[in-house]
Amino acid sequence: MKKVVLFVGTEKGAFLIRSRDRYNWQLEGPLFKGWKVTAAGRSPDGRFLAASASYVYGPLLHISDDLVQWDSVKDGPSYGEGRKLEQIWTVAATRRGLYAGVAEAGLFFAADPMGPWKPVQGLNDHPTRAAWQPGLGGLCAHVVLENPENPDQLWCGISAVGVFRTDDGGKTWHPRNRGVTVAIEDKDHKDIGFCVHGLALNPHNPAVLYRQDHLGMFRSDDAGDTWQRSNAGLPADFGFPIVTDPDTGAVYAYPLHSDEYRLPVGGAMAVYRSTDQARSWAPLARGLMQEGGYASVLRGAMDVDGLSPCGVYFGTSSGTVHCSADGGDSWQQPDCLLPRILCIKAFVL
Repeated sequence: MKKVVLFVGTEKGAFLIRSRDRYNWQLEGPLFKGWKVTAAGRSPDGRFLAASASYVYGPLLHISDDLVQWDSVKDGPSYGEGRKLEQIWTVAATRRGLYAGVAEAGLFFAADPMGPWKPVQGLNDHPTRAAWQPGLGGLCAHVVLENPENPDQLWCGISAVGVFRTDDGGKTWHPRNRGVTVAIEDKDHKDIGFCVHGLALNPHNPAVLYRQDHLGMFRSDDAGDTWQRSNAGLPADFGFPIVTDPDTGAVYAYPLHSDEYRLPVGGAMAVYRSTDQARSWAPLARGLMQEGGYASVLRGAMDVDGLSPCGVYFGTSSGTVHCSADGGDSWQQPDCLLPRILCIKAFVL
């Protein structure tokens, strides 16, 4: 059995939760003690990346060979005059290198994680840029996906702007939001103003995408050109994370009761799974609180490990971590109570 390490980023540092069997877990940390830890990833050559943010020192990108000893990246993402880099929301590996999605919303690219990290001007200076509006969590580029069959095609999700796609390796980007309910309508640019919370790709058919938006769950069969509402079986339209199992293609989400309350419906915690490409959803709640469970899950705080059966993991705003070694059929909770959890990344070693 391969070892799994959960990298858990919180408001007050990062923690490692290790297991050899995905049932017994050991906690280590904190790393980056006292710092806000916002994202984690792994470079194509196997090095680990973590992003931190400080109200005093700003955001930093860190690199490690072993998840224990970390060095700061000296030539990391950085805006020039006119924009402030507040936080790194995601670090995504592609076949050509790494992307960092940030707030104030934008993308940076590096062929090597040590840099230089260069701005992706085609998105950062998009013709609609002046009309971009922040959501409650700010103006943030929080997800980057690559077509596994075509490295020139990528998608980026920006809140509260929408999904953008490039078909030329990042030179030009175009909004892809037709069919999604608009959240903040712009008088001049009708193809932005869509508050995408999460975005995921079908691993077996990259033309099929899933998005959890502020105003519903949607699915696309044409690489994002058009979207259809896809919420059959969900108890609410609102939510943040959405992930897919790279083996079976199952989709996982964590619905919340409305943008006003942002809590599990009725205090019943449940991950919802779709095995038919988001056409229908069913709750997975065995081992989760069904009364008095009012913990929310943020957009970066759910991940899968890609093993078979799939391990599914999420962390809550209340600081609890929940693990499933059987694709979500049952859940257990490691013995820890952490600060507010911002991100979880499952690494298989």
